[in-house]
Amino acid sequence: MHEMSIAQSLLDIIVQESENHRVERVLSVSLKVGELSAVESESLKFSFDLISRGTLAEGARLDIERVPVTCRCRECGSDFTVQELVFACPSCKGSGLEMLSGRELSLESFEAE
Repeated sequence: MHEMSIAQSLLDIIVQESENHRVERVLSVSLKVGELSAVESESLKFSFDLISRGTLAEGARLDIERVPVTCRCRECGSDFTVQELVFACPSCKGSGLEMLSGRELSLESFEAE
């Protein structure tokens, strides 16, 4: 389960930043997770809850925004959201695509006191 290692990395970042800003308690954490990142939201939440026990992030809410897969067609220049994992331009049916989003995994912010 790679969600456990992701949760540990998130906690490491949060603890480091909390030390830099004299944070006593983390209330919530906001993430962006791309649809193609192979991260299961519920597994990540479970892992974060488990790994944050006994830390300043214990009990913090993990808010996950799923980011859809979007592409740009290199043939006609159209930007579109990929539906049902069909990687073809809906405008010209071209398959030469540049992926714009959908693979990210980023810590956007966290709320603390």
